[in-house]
Amino acid sequence: MYIQLKIIFNSFVLISFTEMGDKTQLLAFVLASRFKKPWAIFAGIFVATVLNHLLAASVGVWVSQIVSALILKWILAAIFLIFAVWILIPDKEEDIEKAPKWGAFLTTAVTFFLAEMGDKTQIATVTLAAKYNNLFLVTIGTTIGMMLTDGLAVFFGDKMTKFIPMKWVHIGAAILYLVFAIGILLN
Repeated sequence: MYIQLKIIFNSFVLISFTEMGDKTQLLAFVLASRFKKPWAIFAGIFVATVLNHLLAASVGVWVSQIVSALILKWILAAIFLIFAVWILIPDKEEDIEKAPKWGAFLTTAVTFFLAEMGDKTQIATVTLAAKYNNLFLVTIGTTIGMMLTDGLAVFFGDKMTKFIPMKWVHIGAAILYLVFAIGILLN
């Protein structure tokens, strides 16, 4: 039971910090501002995140089964080190204003799913699933992390950024990625 909770918790923490200030969090804020239907936006984010992260975690588990443990260890450590640097480069609002007009829920689900493709949080989910070789626990943890951070954007918007500077959130996330990389190399 401890190991399962550790996988969920570590996935939750890493994705929560990664998503803060990410383009998909900005997308959540923009969609909530545009549609003024926070629960429909939140539900669309949930559906998109579960589907996207199940897909990403499936890839991660598959990779962990075809790559030797030693090579996987070095690949994962390198990815986490790259993420430690990448997280310090803030995302920009790229085309997030151009969402299709299918209603709040469907627009959010489709747009959010597509925006997550190749995003830091999706790649981190692949990496976490490869590290832990567990599709469902990683997906649960990463989904909870996404829902917390994107829920803050949907329901509280820019009020949060007045209390917590994004610079410090990104530095905290970079430190977490560094800790994960070192932890992988020491095991």
